[in-house]
Amino acid sequence: MHAMTHDHDLYTVEQVRALDRRAIDDLGISGFELMSRAATAAFACLCRQWPQARRLVVFCGPGNNGGDGYLVAALAHGAGLGVEVVELSDVRQGDAKSARETWIRSAGITHRWHQDGSLPHADVYVDALYGTGLNRAPDASASSLIDRINASGVPVMALDVPSGLNADTGHCPGSAIVAQLTVSFIAAKRGMYTGQAATKVGALVVDALGLPEILWQGMPTDAALLEAAHLPPRARDAHKGDSGHVLAIGGDQGTAGAIRLCSEAALRSGAGLVSVATRAENLFALNAARPELMPHAVHGPQELQSLLDRATVLAVGPGLGQTAWGHALWLTALDSNKPLVLDADGLNLLAREPRKFSAPTVLTPHPGEAARLLSTTTADIQKDRFTAARALAQRYSAVVVLKGSGSLIADSDGRLDVCIWGNPGMGSGGMGDLMTGVIAALMAQGCNAWQAARMGVGLHARAGDLAARGGERGLLASDLLEPLRTLVNGLAHG
Repeated sequence: MHAMTHDHDLYTVEQVRALDRRAIDDLGISGFELMSRAATAAFACLCRQWPQARRLVVFCGPGNNGGDGYLVAALAHGAGLGVEVVELSDVRQGDAKSARETWIRSAGITHRWHQDGSLPHADVYVDALYGTGLNRAPDASASSLIDRINASGVPVMALDVPSGLNADTGHCPGSAIVAQLTVSFIAAKRGMYTGQAATKVGALVVDALGLPEILWQGMPTDAALLEAAHLPPRARDAHKGDSGHVLAIGGDQGTAGAIRLCSEAALRSGAGLVSVATRAENLFALNAARPELMPHAVHGPQELQSLLDRATVLAVGPGLGQTAWGHALWLTALDSNKPLVLDADGLNLLAREPRKFSAPTVLTPHPGEAARLLSTTTADIQKDRFTAARALAQRYSAVVVLKGSGSLIADSDGRLDVCIWGNPGMGSGGMGDLMTGVIAALMAQGCNAWQAARMGVGLHARAGDLAARGGERGLLASDLLEPLRTLVNGLAHG
C-alpha cells in the first residue's frame, strides 16, 4: 500500500481525473500501468482483510473500473484462488479492453449477467461495475445485479467507489453497492465522507499508487477532512472574565430542556459565564438542575437588552419557538450585531426574514432547516450537500455547519471541511442544542467563527463517539457533556 502524504485533502471526481491525466501526460505513466497498480493495491487489501478467502467473484462493468476488476481477477487467479468474473457486457475500449484480454488469457471463468440469473458462490465479491464513472441511477440490469449482490450476505470489496454512489456528493440516485471495504485510488474523493456514503463505503483505504508528490503540486483541493483540535491550556492566572460570557436565548413554554442543554454545553466547553434569557416558568428548573447557570426571565426586547450589553457571544434558537415572544427576542438579538450562533427556530425565523450578517456568525442547520433557508427541498439539499453548504454561507455571509452524517463546515470564501466522526446514536433530541452551546463557548474564548465551528463540530462528534462506547441506542445529548469537558482540554482522544 502506498501511503498518502496529503491524507486530509479531498478532491472532486474531475480533480482526480485531472491528476490521472497528469500522471499519464506529464509523468509518462501509462493508463494500463495505473490500472495495474490499482489492481495490485486492491488485491493486497483484499488479502489482508479476508486472509482465509479462497473463492472470489469479480463483477466488471464496461469502463476503466471494470478494467481494474479484470486485473484483480487475474492476480487472484495467478495466486491460486478460485475466481469467476461476471460482466455486464463484453464491450470494452482502451485500457479496459487490454485488462479484459489479460483476464481471458488467464483462462478464468467468465459469465454475462442476466437479470434472471444467479450469482456464483464466493467468499468475497469484488465490485468493479462503475466506480466514479456513474453520476445517475444504474440501469435496470445493473440495479438488479447490485440488489442481488447486496442481498447475498457475501462481503464486498468495492474498487475506487461503491457502484451507484456519487463520489462527488455522497448521494445515491438509485441502487448502490453496500461494501465492507472500499479501496480508492490516487486521492480521496469528497463524496465518500458525507451523506449516504456512510452506509455504502465500509472501511475506506485510499492508495496513492506510488505516484510522486510532484503530481499534486499546483492542484487545488476542494475540501479537507476535519482534524482533531482542542483549546490550549489556560494561563495560571486566568479568571472567568478571560473566558467570555455566552448569552443563550430560547426556551419557550415546554422547551426548557433545549436551552438548558445549550447553556450547559457552553459551560462544559469552557465559557467563563453563561446567562440564559428564557421564560419565567423555566427559572426554577434551570436553577435546580445547574446552579452555575444564570437564568433570567425575559418577557420582551427591553428586558433582553441589558443582558445583550454584557454578553460576548449569543447562542440563539434552542427552544425559542416562532411565536411573537420568540420572534421579538430573535430580532433584538440579531439587531445587536453581536457574534452569534444561530440554530433551530432561530434558523426557521431567518428563513422567513433573510438577512446577511456583518458580525461573526455561525449557522447550524440540519438538512430540513437548510432547505428552508435556501427555499428548496430536503431531498435537493441531500443530493449535493457540498453545494448547499457553500450556497448557505454565501447567501447569509456566515460560517455554516450543515449537520448530518459527515457534517460539513463551510464559509463564504468557499472553504469547506468534512467531519469524519459521529455515530447514528447522535440522531436524538437535543444534540443540535448541545452543538450550539459548544460553538458559542469557543467563540467566547477567542476563536473566530471559522475556528469555533470547525473545532466545535469536531469536539461534539468525538464526544458522541466516546459516549457511544456504551452503545448507540439510548444515547442522550447530556451523555456528551463529560466527554466534551475532557476533549476540549485535550485530555482524551476520540
